[in-house]
Amino acid sequence: MKRLLFIISLFIGIQAYSQEKASLEKSVTGIQIGFFGAEFYNEARLSESFTLRSQLELYPSIWGGDMYSKTGFALAPAISLTPKYYYNLQKRKDSGKNISNNSGNYISLKLEYVPNWFVISNTKDITVSETISFVPTWGFRRNFANNLNYEFKAGLGIGKILKKGYSTQVVPDLSFKIGYDF
Repeated sequence: MKRLLFIISLFIGIQAYSQEKASLEKSVTGIQIGFFGAEFYNEARLSESFTLRSQLELYPSIWGGDMYSKTGFALAPAISLTPKYYYNLQKRKDSGKNISNNSGNYISLKLEYVPNWFVISNTKDITVSETISFVPTWGFRRNFANNLNYEFKAGLGIGKILKKGYSTQVVPDLSFKIGYDF
């Protein structure tokens, strides 16, 4: 009986050890588009659950109506670095759910800089104020088809316009984007 229990426990131990642990892709590069902008990104794997997302974004602005002589639009660039911790990969894998291309829930801290490099607009002489912000976020990323994904994130942080006379302000981050991984 002891021998049988030993063999069973040894078999269970070997099975548990041989099961592949869930982990992130090495690197995921792609584009995402949504109501609140478009971005080109790269998520580089730092460990089994951590990535560092670097991205270039274009933020849209639209104005018009009775107060303005014409409807205007502008696209301003932003660059950001975002360390992300994916906290439910093993649970998703154990449930038989997709974890490819970093499908999972995460928490992150976005560091973003909005420079005054250029603005794409239908109005002349538009500039943006340089800003920097730190925004902790919670989000989830899911993949469907082969390389298509969608991502939702929400967060609230702080930011500052980098000019004299401006104080620190609250910065919301709410986004839903659909994308393609290369």
